[in-house]
Amino acid sequence: EVQLVESGGGLVQPGGSLRLSCAASGFIFSNYAMTWVRQAPGKGLEWVSAINSGGVSTNYVDSVKGRFTISRDNAKNTLYLQMNSLKPEDTAVYYCVAGPYSRTYSAYDYWGQGTQVTVSS
Repeated sequence: EVQLVESGGGLVQPGGSLRLSCAASGFIFSNYAMTWVRQAPGKGLEWVSAINSGGVSTNYVDSVKGRFTISRDNAKNTLYLQMNSLKPEDTAVYYCVAGPYSRTYSAYDYWGQGTQVTVSS
């Protein structure tokens, strides 16, 4: 059974930091690019960041560049998102996604259940 389990979300004040993790199982993690997608309250999906299967290539949406860092540990089958200098507009449910190195949601193979990140004072 394929599983992507996100953790690390929570309530944080503006300017604070969080580190999201995504534990993968049931598929060959190292064969897949991994992506973080978020959904703010009342809004559609937003692609946030992606990392290729080997962890060499990364990409970010402009709004998080310089604040967020995506990484992966293929030995531990785990994806990470380090989020610094958080802003209220970062409030969203964050999803871990496995699939091609692409921004096309329909191309993704597996989705996690999501973890809530709330940035508020």
